[in-house]
Amino acid sequence: MINVAIVGYGNLGRGVERALEYADDMNLVGVFTRRAPETVAAEKAEVFSIDDLFTKQDDIDVCILCGGSATDLPEQTPYFTKYFNTVDSFDTHARIPEHFENVDRAAKENNNVSIISIGWDPGLFSLNRLMGEAILPKGETITFWGKGVSQGHSDALRRIDGVLDAVQYTIPNDEIIERIKAGEKLELTTRDKHTRECFVVLADGASEEKIREEIVTMPNYFDEYDTTVHFVSQDVLNAEHKQKMPHGGKVLRVGHTSEQNKEVIDYSLELDSNPEFTASVLVAYARACGRLAKEGQTGAYTIFDIAPKYLSTKSDNQLRKELL
Repeated sequence: MINVAIVGYGNLGRGVERALEYADDMNLVGVFTRRAPETVAAEKAEVFSIDDLFTKQDDIDVCILCGGSATDLPEQTPYFTKYFNTVDSFDTHARIPEHFENVDRAAKENNNVSIISIGWDPGLFSLNRLMGEAILPKGETITFWGKGVSQGHSDALRRIDGVLDAVQYTIPNDEIIERIKAGEKLELTTRDKHTRECFVVLADGASEEKIREEIVTMPNYFDEYDTTVHFVSQDVLNAEHKQKMPHGGKVLRVGHTSEQNKEVIDYSLELDSNPEFTASVLVAYARACGRLAKEGQTGAYTIFDIAPKYLSTKSDNQLRKELL
């Protein structure tokens, strides 16, 4: 049995709690939060102060870190990896090498394991980009996201002073997708492939003009995209944009195995709940993290480093018999 702690309880933490209900080999020790525990209503789990995490160190095999990538995980993952095996969903692509180095140092110095940037992108899509390039070396890989709610981009919006709540949709250019699959050679910018649409609730007195400018110029999130910002009430946001959190996307690898033969690899996801799916990926890799730690491994890992068998509850013999 792998004993798991959830650190942070927003949409992702709630999704992890639900995903763990399907993991017969994993036990949820509890939810650990920076908020007052009595104000956090978990679905079934016991809720503790984050300060209590260290009092239960001997009872926890893996911490699943459910904070945001903008400000939480760059600090939390290296810090908690000094004391625990950890898994996170850090998704600021441009900063992953830096994040990896920081976490790897903390993990190796303290003989722990951490698997970073786990989800579907970065994560499953990253793995499919690697596979596509390896199998079709003569070709091009293009990733599209949406239409759906991006947790990381929505979180980045909510971190802006004057923003009470926000949801961001990523919208792919469907015309471009079909032209690429048909074999057209296109020189595409980031702006060509997607647009971003934001629905924002402002605090009293906040300036729409100032907030809009801060959003559309935000590095690593919005500055390279055509971004539309709508200011709405909390009631409208709750009713029209927070009942579900859909998302999805695809990784396309279009290549040639000979001059006359074109091949297309199309890996797609259609998700009713982005946080619940991301949480399910985190739980599978928490299983891998616990197993690697039991083997005596140390250091930081990414999805590229983990053999698929570590994700499964089935034995090696079962995998060979049932899935190979």
